[in-house]
Amino acid sequence: MSLKSSFMALLAIAILWSCGVQTPPKIEVTTLVKTTQSWNAAALPDYLQSTPEVTVLKITIPPKTKLPIHKHPVINSGYMLQGELTVMSQTGDTLYLKEGDVIVEMVNTWHHGENNGTVPVEIVVFYAGNVDTPITILQDQDKSQ
Repeated sequence: MSLKSSFMALLAIAILWSCGVQTPPKIEVTTLVKTTQSWNAAALPDYLQSTPEVTVLKITIPPKTKLPIHKHPVINSGYMLQGELTVMSQTGDTLYLKEGDVIVEMVNTWHHGENNGTVPVEIVVFYAGNVDTPITILQDQDKSQ
């Protein structure tokens, strides 16, 4: 066996051996939240009375900003990417959120959020709604009052 053939054989063995030694990366799944209630312990309503529509939003709230009073007629949940947010209902329930927290929002309950911090809040919110149903209603624009 020539030197070149020996080298090629050793190279092939090394390549095959190294392929078998590597451990594939482990896939991890972590449940962040699974619930039938919103953060204030109210039961989530039944939904899907019409064609379903999923909306996913990334919302950025500047520091020292108060959101207008609003409600969501659809089930939604969010994941805080950055910052701190205080959510308050008109009945006095209060929730403090920070980076990495999950929220299951109240449905059809007036509330607002405040970023009292020094960095923007970034939150990704997933809305499970129906076609032709708004995901947010502002209190000062609600004609049903």
